[in-house]
Amino acid sequence: METFESLVKAEFAPKNTYLNTASTGLLPARTVDAMRVAVESAAVGRPTDMFADVEAARACFARLLGVPGRRVAAGASVAVYSGLIAASLPEGAEVLTAEADFTSVVNPFHMRRDLKVRTVPLEGIAESVRAGTALVAVSAAQSADGRIADLDAIREAARTHGARTYVDASQAAGWLPLDADAYDYVAAVAFKWLVCPRGAAFLVVPEDLGGLTPFFAGWVAGEHPWDSCYGPVEELANSARRFDESPALFSYAGTRSSLQLIEELGVENIRKHDLALAERFLTGLRTLGHAPVPAPGSPIVSVPGLGHRQAHLSRAGVEVSDRAGNLRAAFHLYNTPADVDRLLDVLSG
Repeated sequence: METFESLVKAEFAPKNTYLNTASTGLLPARTVDAMRVAVESAAVGRPTDMFADVEAARACFARLLGVPGRRVAAGASVAVYSGLIAASLPEGAEVLTAEADFTSVVNPFHMRRDLKVRTVPLEGIAESVRAGTALVAVSAAQSADGRIADLDAIREAARTHGARTYVDASQAAGWLPLDADAYDYVAAVAFKWLVCPRGAAFLVVPEDLGGLTPFFAGWVAGEHPWDSCYGPVEELANSARRFDESPALFSYAGTRSSLQLIEELGVENIRKHDLALAERFLTGLRTLGHAPVPAPGSPIVSVPGLGHRQAHLSRAGVEVSDRAGNLRAAFHLYNTPADVDRLLDVLSG
């Protein structure tokens, strides 16, 4: 019987100490194989059914987030889905966001000059929801430093004041168990903690479709896509598929396999693995006299003042990120205690 460790070992073989999943996740072997088959088949005129891959990926993402597949739209970027939500808000609506949240989450709301965008510190989101707030938009985990939003408190505050909630799970889906049914909208790119190729993203909407207008609906948004290729779409899909973007099919050929692996490993198992490594790093940092940004329960660790070490670490075969002067390390399923120790060893030198 395969264990967590044996399954991971069969799928990943990094050639360096890769601690940069918050930027881009590594691709599993099965995903690389699936994409190779899809590309090579297309090259000889016998393409595989990559639309079936889209549907399988949609269904798998839905299971991972605990919602029916009919509530999941398939696309390519969070920014597009943020823009869709922004465009659907009424004139003058107030949107509450977190300071320094990821641009793809917040910027589309600023592009609507007739919206009132209010920004507060992440820790103050819940208490800042008020009568008249139409939408709370926040990342589940902050890209810059891994801090986790108090989603339960945000959800309850939004319900109390009649506001909708929009959660970007790009830095959480794949390691943090999430119940997307608890929020109005949940979006995520899949190329980070879900270890998918770039070009795949998802949006979860409510059962009633959340009052969104499918402004960018193309033929794939039709209830019968192949009958919707010419002229206006006569019947939009009676599901979240009406919000689909025309898919990057080769990406979805791989995404199907990656999401199945995450499902096999189990998000809770991945979480325990990732957080144990982060705690090992935090212990080592304290020994070295460094104080990271407080982000309890997160596999993303940000260390102020060490961002300048990123280039040196990379030359030593250790991949991390420099975010505004902070060193950001991200620990995921393919990392080991030896990876943590290698990072600490280079930092101590």
